[in-house]
Amino acid sequence: MSLDKTYKLVPGTTVFDSEQSAKGYHLNQFCMSLMTAENRASYLADERSYLDAWPLREEQRQALLDRDLNAAMREGGNIYFLAKWGATLGLSFQQMAGSMTGMTEQEYRDMMVRGGRSVEGNRIDHAVLQAAHAPAAPARHAEITGAVFTSHVPAIGAALDHGKTEEPYWRPVFEGYEYSREWERENVPDVIFLVYNDHASAFDQSMVPTFVLGTGASYPTADEGYGPRPVPGIEGDPDLAAHIAHALIRDDFDLTLVNEMAVDHGLTVPLSLMFGDVGKWPCKVIPFHVNVVQYPVPSGARCFALGRALRRAIESYDRPLKVQVWGTGGMSHQLQGPRAGLINREWDNAFLDRLVEDPAGLAGVPHLEYVEEAGSEGIELVMWLIARGAMSDVDGSGEVEVKHRFYHVPASNTAVGHLILENRPRVDAPAVKE
Repeated sequence: MSLDKTYKLVPGTTVFDSEQSAKGYHLNQFCMSLMTAENRASYLADERSYLDAWPLREEQRQALLDRDLNAAMREGGNIYFLAKWGATLGLSFQQMAGSMTGMTEQEYRDMMVRGGRSVEGNRIDHAVLQAAHAPAAPARHAEITGAVFTSHVPAIGAALDHGKTEEPYWRPVFEGYEYSREWERENVPDVIFLVYNDHASAFDQSMVPTFVLGTGASYPTADEGYGPRPVPGIEGDPDLAAHIAHALIRDDFDLTLVNEMAVDHGLTVPLSLMFGDVGKWPCKVIPFHVNVVQYPVPSGARCFALGRALRRAIESYDRPLKVQVWGTGGMSHQLQGPRAGLINREWDNAFLDRLVEDPAGLAGVPHLEYVEEAGSEGIELVMWLIARGAMSDVDGSGEVEVKHRFYHVPASNTAVGHLILENRPRVDAPAVKE
């Protein structure tokens, strides 16, 4: 079922949700540009030229030129951003609020002195509310068709980019993905929800978000110190991402929503392994970053629960999209200290066994075990549990089939693990509840 957005029916009110945010992104960023005296002067000197430098829709430009705040709000503007624009024009908040109600500033001020606008007569009409909850015709929904799990070693990207895939050191690694590329060619999704961790490329210590959902339209490839990889940037899916944001936050997962960021090897290497050398990735990608660099990091149980909520979110999206969920990172490796180079084959393969057969039990493994047994950077494996939690067998409404499994040591400083699961929900399974 689609998500409840009854708040859209409150009269005289525009709630700034993730859909409005996507719609008004450039409009609100324009407003933020007015936080410097130099930009304010440039704007006031030639409003139209300044606006034309921004990728605004004509409706957004006209709303600003007409000083029509209601139109700007409909076009995705948020009042706190638009306040920067109003301040540039010398408007007070009462002037701006009054203009949206058809009042002069003095009339609005007098109303506030009298106690403000009454809520009586400003609630949702009962008939409108009833109509909104009337049964609708069944819609086709998005479905999760499979999960891909893979390491995202930066040296693998370098080997691909510099034509080293046939060298004796690297050939065993890339042979392990030959089946995967064929499988992906036969099962290209509409969208990949790709779980990865940023490696001090988009986020540094000025901001350490735990969960980041990319809600933008596109993302460039990051320069990690050696220049950007010669691979395409990714095209996002703002509509599906906005829907997922709405659903996950309502499900009590606190997310950071990001419209602009560069994506590093954590995301691009898995795409290269699965799709090869392409001029454009064959589907849209929604990036989902997890902090596994600075403690505290989310637990395996939290990641597994997030995956279950993600499935509910995707399956409530009323467009018939095929979605794959990828979990990346790991396997055992340590990149620092006297234990640098640590590899634990036995633990890695036991992890792969449990990921297939006992994911709920695996989700209970504590952080200490990851660090002690799989190395300090082996904690990245908690991200695989997000993808695993999104499969239909977790709640008994379907099954998964192991299509491919691969493990190899070494790839630079790490062990490489890889798994493909196809999702097989039962046809007669009830819809996942919100």
